[in-house]
Amino acid sequence: MQNILASGNQHEEKKDIEPQNLTLENVETALANDTKVKLAGLDVDGILRGKLISKKKFFSVVKDGFGFCSVIFGWDMHDMTYFRELKISNAENGYRDLIAKIDLSSYRRIPWENNVPFFLVQFLDPDTHEPVCACPRSLLRTAVGKLHKAGYDAMAGAEYEFYTFRAPRDPTLQGEGQTSATTMPYLLQNATHTLPHLTQGMFGYSLTDPVHNQDWFYKIFEACEQFRCNIEGWHTESGPGVFEAALEFGQVNEMADRSSLFKYVVKSIGTKYGITPCFMAKPKEGLPGNSGHMHCSIVDKSGKNLFYRGEKDPNPPFKDLEYLSDMGRQFLAGLLDGFSDVMPIIAPTVNSYKRLVENFWAPVTVSWGLEHRAASIRLIAPPTASAKATRFEIRTCGADANPSLVLATIVALGWRGVEKKLELKLPPLGKGQEVGSKEDKGERLPKSLREATTKFMAKDSVAREIFGDDFVEHFGGTREHELRLWDEAVTDWEVKRYIETV
Repeated sequence: MQNILASGNQHEEKKDIEPQNLTLENVETALANDTKVKLAGLDVDGILRGKLISKKKFFSVVKDGFGFCSVIFGWDMHDMTYFRELKISNAENGYRDLIAKIDLSSYRRIPWENNVPFFLVQFLDPDTHEPVCACPRSLLRTAVGKLHKAGYDAMAGAEYEFYTFRAPRDPTLQGEGQTSATTMPYLLQNATHTLPHLTQGMFGYSLTDPVHNQDWFYKIFEACEQFRCNIEGWHTESGPGVFEAALEFGQVNEMADRSSLFKYVVKSIGTKYGITPCFMAKPKEGLPGNSGHMHCSIVDKSGKNLFYRGEKDPNPPFKDLEYLSDMGRQFLAGLLDGFSDVMPIIAPTVNSYKRLVENFWAPVTVSWGLEHRAASIRLIAPPTASAKATRFEIRTCGADANPSLVLATIVALGWRGVEKKLELKLPPLGKGQEVGSKEDKGERLPKSLREATTKFMAKDSVAREIFGDDFVEHFGGTREHELRLWDEAVTDWEVKRYIETV
């Protein structure tokens, strides 16, 4: 993909310290001086689940894969088995092993763990040796595979916002070595709303705030470069202790991996500095939430951006589309047509919908517009952008979403629009027009995970068309589990409101 990265999107690739094109023939040479290897795969919540194995074990399984307990698709993010047992992993099948297939192209080294070799895996069904329907990396590759058959590929970019807090000190650790870099986070013994922010006040793009924590700030940037999830831009965002990173643009499968690994870097480096990062969509009431904006475009084999029209259309259906190609228009129509049906992927938690409210710069309707940051889908195209940078930015996504699932959804929805030659009927938001206003003709997106999950699992859902029943039933079942836990929870808000008054 080097030609695409260089010519199609004007991003010069930096030379990596480690070789990227490992094969069964040269992997032994690459790991000649190592004794151990770390492996990990993604669950449906986007959490890396993995283990450390010996080099001997690695070479015994590198060709055919190894057994990995399927329970990572049978329990939630806190290892509670789902209330309603799902098809992949359950008591009836004994929570059997899946096959974890090592992806040699994902090779990198973990700089903060003495450069131990690291690989990502994909999960296969042990009977059919086909990808497990809920494996996020496989789902994305299946979606992108349709583009490859047509001779195209997808490019993507990601931007992540997150809050940072000073981790409280463990009172059991005393004496020498009691520093922020060596103290274990002690979150369970402290009310999370009392945790101090890393920086104070609302100061986006501050040049001085990072200086207060410059060792951590620069370590994140450097570690991401060493770990091959390079950052293009890294700055404070508006909000106390809020930072934003724009990751280096690249091929969509690689972008999804780098997005997941970026979170791994931030969390790992944070523990060494006594800093707790938070990728929740809405950590604090009354403050902006954490977005996870995704950018996407389609290119041909030479790297040519296929969303750019080539020359101005004198009679576009809407003026905002005058430089967008027919493929781009169909792709956009596909995104808009199925957007409300896939919201549990875009906004996967109960908390996600606390961010998607009016008046907080978070898009809440099915909407689009040229360079419109209030719309769900922002078209970036000439005359405000270069032709080669023509793309869509999906702004509804939160930082809590699984990047592999989100990008699979964007590609699948958009390509469905291309295949069906869908026409764009929804007018764009005009400058100065806000989502939810009388000028906004788009439908209101689901206001809760419950509403979103109902639409997602409906028999006529677009989600079933693009991903199939097996995935929808599994992922939808995991969201129903989240909802049951929420229904049974007693919150601080309830106690404070009712403890004396009812």
